[in-house]
Amino acid sequence: MSKHFPKGLDGRERDKNGQIREKRGDTRVATLRREYGADFAEGYRSDTKLETVREDTGKSLSQLVKKK
Repeated sequence: MSKHFPKGLDGRERDKNGQIREKRGDTRVATLRREYGADFAEGYRSDTKLETVREDTGKSLSQLVKKK
């Protein structure tokens, strides 16, 4: 059973309280590269988890995306 969250005007998924949904820590870099571009998290293997990249860099997903 998958959860579907409504999208806000900015196209990002939000929970029932209107908060922007965070990406799960176990999301693979390969998945994020499909969404944010091939140069996302350069230097990391495609099977690396987002939580590992966050721990190593000390940055949030939005900070990693803005780096481009």
